[in-house]
Amino acid sequence: MTTTMEYHNPVLLHPTVDGLNIKPDGVYVDVTFGGGGHSKEILKRLGPNGKLFAFDQDEDALANALPDERFTLINENFRFIKRFLRFHGVKSVDGILADLGVSSHQFDVPERGFSTRFDADLDMRMSQKNDLNAYRVVNEYEEQDLRRVFFDYGELKNAPVIARTILEAREHHPIKTTDELKDVLAKFLPERVRNKVLAQIYQAIRIEVNHEMEALKEFIEQSLEILNPGGRFSVISYHSLEDRLVKRFIKNGMFEGEPERDFFGNFSVPYKTIGKLIIPDDAEIKINNRARSAKLRIAEKI
Repeated sequence: MTTTMEYHNPVLLHPTVDGLNIKPDGVYVDVTFGGGGHSKEILKRLGPNGKLFAFDQDEDALANALPDERFTLINENFRFIKRFLRFHGVKSVDGILADLGVSSHQFDVPERGFSTRFDADLDMRMSQKNDLNAYRVVNEYEEQDLRRVFFDYGELKNAPVIARTILEAREHHPIKTTDELKDVLAKFLPERVRNKVLAQIYQAIRIEVNHEMEALKEFIEQSLEILNPGGRFSVISYHSLEDRLVKRFIKNGMFEGEPERDFFGNFSVPYKTIGKLIIPDDAEIKINNRARSAKLRIAEKI
């Protein structure tokens, strides 16, 4: 088990929690508990009758559960937010906070296989309960599926040749570790762009392993259902795929296309945007490198 200290600083702590506009007796949800940094800040602002529910699918996060009777930690993926809040007798809430992506802790534990810095087994599961892991994606996926993963989730224009290279390599022997994967793909990793391309390759595999886009869509749709009118939605994303989904849904309640307009050319939207897009300042990025690509969007249910 892991201590809270290894989880590092929560990103955009005060703007994200400020965005929830917390009522002392309200009910709030932190769907990405991690080391508990955002949750602790929410609890500071809640009165004795307030309630905070937190979700984290990673078993390691359970070691950080907060000893507060107003707090409940649920060891599940946030795509099941509605089901598990109902299980705890909660049908609606006043605010939802999400800090998407991989936690600093997950990046820093070599054997999880998330980081480009360490050699490790191809894993990348956010929950050890998952059947699918990075080994299976790399070694068992058909060529067209690998192509889809690298193109859709890594936004790699050369996805077809990357997929073909992996297929040719695994005909000789399975690709078992992150270093073996790097060796197989070495020709796509010239020194000047090595870290950027590796990050895109890892991101693509990780998103596929954890069904991150499907989970995010389900979570966003359910969040709208369970938020009270006037309730706040405060979301930090770290790459364009996540941010695009969040931004589009806040803008018009859909992930694709445009909502239907009425006779007068108007359409109803579920949220109003609160403030502008917030990004970390240089001081925060210096303290916490993970913050460099963070984007915070805040919305209020109409």
